[in-house]
Amino acid sequence: MSRQNYIFTSESVSEGHPDKVCDRISDAVLDAFIAEEPNARVACETFATTNRVVVGGEVGLSDPAHLRAMMGRVDGIVRDCIKDIGYEQDKFHWKTCEVTNLLHSQSAHIAQGVDRDGAGDQGIMFGYATDETPDLMPAPILYSHAILRRLAEARKSGAEPTLRPDAKSQLRGAEIGRRAHAAPRRQVATVAAL
Repeated sequence: MSRQNYIFTSESVSEGHPDKVCDRISDAVLDAFIAEEPNARVACETFATTNRVVVGGEVGLSDPAHLRAMMGRVDGIVRDCIKDIGYEQDKFHWKTCEVTNLLHSQSAHIAQGVDRDGAGDQGIMFGYATDETPDLMPAPILYSHAILRRLAEARKSGAEPTLRPDAKSQLRGAEIGRRAHAAPRRQVATVAAL
C-alpha cells in the first residue's frame, strides 16, 4: 500500500562542491584519454581537500609512448578544471594547489577480464523518469539543480561577486493525497547554502 501524504526532499550540490570537483576532474581525464584513443581503458578516481588534488586509478592505451605522454598531461587537466570552476582562493587555487597523479597502467588481470568477458569493474546506477516536469525529472531535483545553475551564472558573470563555487540547494515538497504521476502539491521549504 502506498503512502498518500509525505514530505520528499531533493538536494543538489554546485560545481564547486568537492564531490562535483572530483567528478569533473575524473570525467576530464577520461575525456582526454578517449580523445587520444577511442578504446582507451580508464578507471579514474579523484580526491580533493585543502589545496590538494589526488588522481588515481588504472589507465591503458595501446601505445606505451602515448600513455606516458597522457600521464604528463594530467596535472594540466586538473588545473584547467579547477580554474574553469572558479577556484582562486588562498586555500584552493588552480595555480598553487598540489596535484598528485597516482594513475598507473591497467592491471593485466583486469585487462584480461575486459578482453574476454567485456567488463572489468562495474557499478550499478539507477534513476527514474516522471511526467512531473517537461524534462521528465522529479520536480524537487530539477528545481534544486536550477537554483544552483542560476547561482553559478550570477557568480561567473560578476553580478554577485561574494558568491563562491561551493554551494548546495535543497528543496522539500509535501505530497498530500498524491495521485500517480502528479507534481508535488505544496512546496514546504527551499534552502540554499552558499
